Amino acid sequence: MTPYRILTTLAFFLCMGAAHQTNAQLTLLASGGNKTAITGERIGLVDVTVHYSRPGVKGREGQIWGKLVPVGFTDQGFGSSKAAPWRAGANENTTIEFSGDVKIEGQPLKAGKYGFFIAYDPNECTLIFSNNNSSWGSFYYNESEDALRVKVKPHANDQSVEWLRYEFSKQTENTAVLALEWEKLVIPFSIETNYTSDQVASFRRELRTRTGFNWEPWNTAAQWCLQRRTNLDEALLWTDSATSINFGGDRSFQAWSTKAQVLNALNRTADAEAVVQKALPFASMQELHGYARSLLAQKRTDDAIAIFKMNYANHPNVFTTNAGMARAFSAAGNYKKALEYLQKALPQAPDGLNKANVEKMIGMLKEGKDIN
Repeated sequence: MTPYRILTTLAFFLCMGAAHQTNAQLTLLASGGNKTAITGERIGLVDVTVHYSRPGVKGREGQIWGKLVPVGFTDQGFGSSKAAPWRAGANENTTIEFSGDVKIEGQPLKAGKYGFFIAYDPNECTLIFSNNNSSWGSFYYNESEDALRVKVKPHANDQSVEWLRYEFSKQTENTAVLALEWEKLVIPFSIETNYTSDQVASFRRELRTRTGFNWEPWNTAAQWCLQRRTNLDEALLWTDSATSINFGGDRSFQAWSTKAQVLNALNRTADAEAVVQKALPFASMQELHGYARSLLAQKRTDDAIAIFKMNYANHPNVFTTNAGMARAFSAAGNYKKALEYLQKALPQAPDGLNKANVEKMIGMLKEGKDIN
């Protein structure tokens, strides 16, 4: 290659490098010193995630609400919107994403990612969930893109919050409150998920995968429905799978016991009793003890006493069955006989916690109280 060609080639690559540098983007902190934040929480089976920028009060106490954050909708003098709400943060859209369907203040909202805006009012704020989640701020806000609007009441905060934040509180199994907090104001709203239907739908999906190749997941799904008295007909089908030889639960007392409990919940008591009799030979000492205690909880005292006695006959004079016989006689009102079995169980206690529990029950029997 001639010197001229070499120089020409070097000049080309230098120009390409300069062009690349001109188009490159550097990663910098958000403008205005605002902090970028992500917060989220799982409510029921739905993941809720908020992306936002956090402006600071920066000495502007008393100048935030109604001034820096205007009341209602305003023309910001830029962009296409002539009636824009507040961006509910700083810089880009504040966004909120739901992995499943939810209710916001009782109003339904589909799963998805939304731009989040607030039309502030000291008495009643309008919260806006927009299908446009990618614009900068609210300069291009368009009411036609609203997915949902709800109204909530703001309230004063006990102490000033310097950097705007979103906080979850008042969590239950399927609900939570999400609140914007800044300076001395809180704007809260409730989020509710349909945990029951979401969970049942999740069971249906998962049981069709490799998860459903063993009896335990089928049993777990049926037990969950049983505990909540929901979807019982399908739960019974799941117990058929749990007790099937194909999934390995055909000799599991736990699987058969779940089936019996579902049948009882469906008021098929005769079928339930037949299943229990089939299951009893598969039960361990601890399983029989637990089953008898569950019968006591169901006020089926005679059935419980029979199981406690069966367990003692199979495993005589050990801690668990002595404690079981004490419960049986106590349930029958024979506290003297119950006390005899507890006194035998006391030195057999496997640990300090069990020993303390037996001592407590002995005290109850001496006071003429049922230990159950």
